[in-house]
Amino acid sequence: MIFKTDKADFESYLSDAANVKGDCEGIYFPENENEIVELIKKANKENLNITISAGRTGLNGGCVPQNGILISTEKLNKVIEISTENKFVVVEPGVVLSDLQKEVEKVNLFYPPDPTETNCFIGGTVVNNSSGARTFKYGPTRNFVEEISVILPNGEKVEIKRNENYIQNYLGKISFENRDDLRFVIPNYKMPNVKHAAGYYCKENMDLIDLFIGSEGTLGVITKIKLKLIELPKNILSMIIFFNSESDLFNFVNETRNLSVDKTNIIDLREIEFFDHNTLKILKSDYPNIPDNTNGAVWIEQEFEQKDEENLLLEIDEQIQKFNGDAENIWFALNEKEREKLKEFRHKIALKVNDIISERGLLKVGTDNAVPNEKFSEFYEFTKNLIMEHNLDYVVYGHIGNSHLHFNMLPKDRDELTLCRKLYGEICRKSVELGGTISAEHGIGKLKTKYLVEMFGEENILQMAKLKKNFDPNMILNVGNMFEKKYLQMV
Repeated sequence: MIFKTDKADFESYLSDAANVKGDCEGIYFPENENEIVELIKKANKENLNITISAGRTGLNGGCVPQNGILISTEKLNKVIEISTENKFVVVEPGVVLSDLQKEVEKVNLFYPPDPTETNCFIGGTVVNNSSGARTFKYGPTRNFVEEISVILPNGEKVEIKRNENYIQNYLGKISFENRDDLRFVIPNYKMPNVKHAAGYYCKENMDLIDLFIGSEGTLGVITKIKLKLIELPKNILSMIIFFNSESDLFNFVNETRNLSVDKTNIIDLREIEFFDHNTLKILKSDYPNIPDNTNGAVWIEQEFEQKDEENLLLEIDEQIQKFNGDAENIWFALNEKEREKLKEFRHKIALKVNDIISERGLLKVGTDNAVPNEKFSEFYEFTKNLIMEHNLDYVVYGHIGNSHLHFNMLPKDRDELTLCRKLYGEICRKSVELGGTISAEHGIGKLKTKYLVEMFGEENILQMAKLKKNFDPNMILNVGNMFEKKYLQMV
């Protein structure tokens, strides 16, 4: 096992994709489960804080150490098994998402979860319950996790299979061969009925495996994962549609979303993505064929059978005409090469935003809120008007199919950065007021802990802390993720 103590050798491990920075005494690179067990036992004995690092593509500082030691999972990177007969794959946590997708597609299988940053590690996507554009149809990572191997903060290894251990009436139990059962109580708060990744997943009579998915590494270190696969879609329609009116665009989204959810119509989209006027304006220098007078665009994709192609195109064209889409300037793709060009367009905006912010020597402030579909218009107008009345630069894009957009505020100086952070809090409060969430896919990490308190209240945070402390009495593992250490000291 490699261990590095010279910061010059591991400086890049002390920050994440949002440039959140930290520090630690050294970094370990274990190559098997036994070495992780050894490190966890060492940490308990010596009272060392442990932070687990995956691909460092997160945006909330969850993988960034504040002290103690860092454990990187990058050496645990084997694809252990692919079953074409039973449609599953077993991997170690350090396998890169894009590598996994390529491997299973070689045997005509498909792993639907698609976080925007495909260099992320599978382990990171599980502990953060990551999602992406295809979440509209397939849901988040949680829907595809069948089994996990976990090293608990006490050094014990447990195997957890879906449908084998349920948390009854908020009371859970994990049994061991040579020691007493681990008994625990999960919080009994109500999660919002939206795309949601804030706090522990808790509901009455839930599957134990779901407690670990999205737990941000606070309850154990995942060392092996079995994921469900589906057949590789043979045909995919992909198109970007431009609109001169935001109102027409939103009406198009509402109707095509309803048709997709209904499942009796031939329209069954797997993703609906949004680009606002400011986003298109920034992208125009790289994509001069963006129509001049457009006020927004939607990227949609759908899997289909060859026999349905003509009818599908007719139905979508009818919707475009009905809601005044720019039928003369649709970007259209039916093969993988053309689809990759549209995907590049979707991903380009994040790079452009990072370039703008880097030139200014500042940080962007980006939202990750989702609200119920029926509250989307109210939330969108509130947030847009709030940002515009302060004359801030901004762009909006994201997963409109799930009523989940990223408002990216782009401050021009330190005063505007302070203002953006203040507005961020107001936006989070508004989303909660409307029955939504403060984080739909990026999680809480170390940056959003105070907003989680505002969302659930201190009493529920203390329930989370009590759950965490049952698993981790010495408070060594990823402390500071999700809620501050002071709550652990209060229970």
